[in-house]
Amino acid sequence: MFTFIHCSLCVLFLMLTLRCVLWPVCRTKSRMSKNSSKVLNLKDKISGNEVDLSLCNLTEVPVRELALFPKATVVDLSCNNITSLPPEFCNLTHLVKVDLSKNQLTCLPDDLGNLSNLQHLDLYNNKLTVLPVSFSQLRSLKWLDLKDNPLEPGLAKAAGDCLDEKQCKQCATKVLQHMRAIQEEVDHAREKRLLKEKEQEKKKEAKQREREAREKEARKREKAEEKERRRKEYNAQMAALAAREQQKKKSEEKKKKNGQATDKKVVVESAPKPRRSFLSLLFKLLLLLLLGLAGVAAACQLTDLRKEAVCAPVNVAVEDGLSWARQQEVVVRQLLQNLSSAAKEFLESTQASKN
Repeated sequence: MFTFIHCSLCVLFLMLTLRCVLWPVCRTKSRMSKNSSKVLNLKDKISGNEVDLSLCNLTEVPVRELALFPKATVVDLSCNNITSLPPEFCNLTHLVKVDLSKNQLTCLPDDLGNLSNLQHLDLYNNKLTVLPVSFSQLRSLKWLDLKDNPLEPGLAKAAGDCLDEKQCKQCATKVLQHMRAIQEEVDHAREKRLLKEKEQEKKKEAKQREREAREKEARKREKAEEKERRRKEYNAQMAALAAREQQKKKSEEKKKKNGQATDKKVVVESAPKPRRSFLSLLFKLLLLLLLGLAGVAAACQLTDLRKEAVCAPVNVAVEDGLSWARQQEVVVRQLLQNLSSAAKEFLESTQASKN
């Protein structure tokens, strides 16, 4: 029993493994076969220059397959569930007539205007509200049907009723005119926006130049201030140097003046020497005279000449002089002191006047 259960589990595990390994391959092959069937079906649906893909329950346009048949210029994609056209659809420039009526289209690609050969476009019973601006470039378009679409009022007015061939042709003409007006408005708005952006760029550049000019002026002012500061420092250094030189010069002049004053003082001090010599000579003469007189007086007093008549007046004078000298000793001393002080003051005043 245990062996049977074990074998059953092993078989189950093996089947699961094979499924996991083989399922992606089988799915890929199925997808490839499905795509191949599409191509084969597309070939089957081509009749001359027409491709009939209506009522195929398509949710997207087989753009790659259609591109393989450039001679198929008429494509019928009506009565499907297509919600949007891929951007690559705009590369099918060989298309002349396209029927997309009774689908679920909510918008068209922006480059729809690249379909330069498109003449007939049926968009009946979709969910379109607006058309791309490039729609105005469909210059070959001669027939257009936009009935039963929730179009915006301006576009709905231009599209009209489109109840017959004539009205559908008028719809193509008026819608192209309407879209060209919108294109002009868009171009004008774009030009205005570009002009505004250009003006803003100019203003930005002007502000940039103004900021650069301010920065340049600030750098220039800083350089000028730095130069002025260095100049002031240099002037201060030169002034200090000049002041030191002036002080040095004054000091030298002062020393020189002191030297000259010393020389003058020496000259002044040496100048009175002749006067002192004259006074000393005068004193010497007076001293000699006094000595002579003293010698005569001594001869007349101490020798035998005192009896002579010549010595009589001398003796009398000596006696009178001695008596007077005794009386005037103090006066003479004071007089000598006064003379000495006067002579000293005279010399000092003379020296001061010369200085």
